[in-house]
Amino acid sequence: MSQPATLEAHHHDGPGTDVFGFWIYILTDCVLFGSLFATFIVLNYPGAYGPQLKEFIQLPYVLTETFLLLGSNFTFGLAMMTFYKRKMAWSKLFLLLTIILGAGFVLMEINEFYHFVHEGYSWQVSGAASAFYGLVATHGLHVSVGLLWILVMIIQLSVTKNVRLNEKRMIMLGIFWNFLDIVWIFVFTTVYLQGAL
Repeated sequence: MSQPATLEAHHHDGPGTDVFGFWIYILTDCVLFGSLFATFIVLNYPGAYGPQLKEFIQLPYVLTETFLLLGSNFTFGLAMMTFYKRKMAWSKLFLLLTIILGAGFVLMEINEFYHFVHEGYSWQVSGAASAFYGLVATHGLHVSVGLLWILVMIIQLSVTKNVRLNEKRMIMLGIFWNFLDIVWIFVFTTVYLQGAL
């Protein structure tokens, strides 16, 4: 008789434990990005060996990338709002717009890397260049994983009718996507803005 009650209690505790575990993952990502930022700052100083990053930065291009990523955060917020209103068709549409904007960001970043390499700023020319590619590409990889996750979420909203389970998944996805935007703001200011000055 007590066993079902125990199982039910465990079931209700699950989502809180999952979200707590996800916050632990976000903290480990903070450590990862903090290490990459520290490495970039230490190696990218005036007079460092090799070509300087500021010779290759095009701020209007990077600003466009930034607006795409911030726009994807806005559309994700709209997806969350419509999800809470149980308007699933609108929620999936806004998630699709999030994918389009996020994919535009990733493609622009890949294009930027391509031009940097062909202009002589490849990852092996200096420690500062390696730190730059390590930091920016790690963020880009996270965004790519996030885009795949959003695509899976669209499918789950269509297939899974468990609102509570979908809500938990949307919350964790939202935490991850907002975290990537915050990291990019630091990348933009530390790497690109200060690097261009």
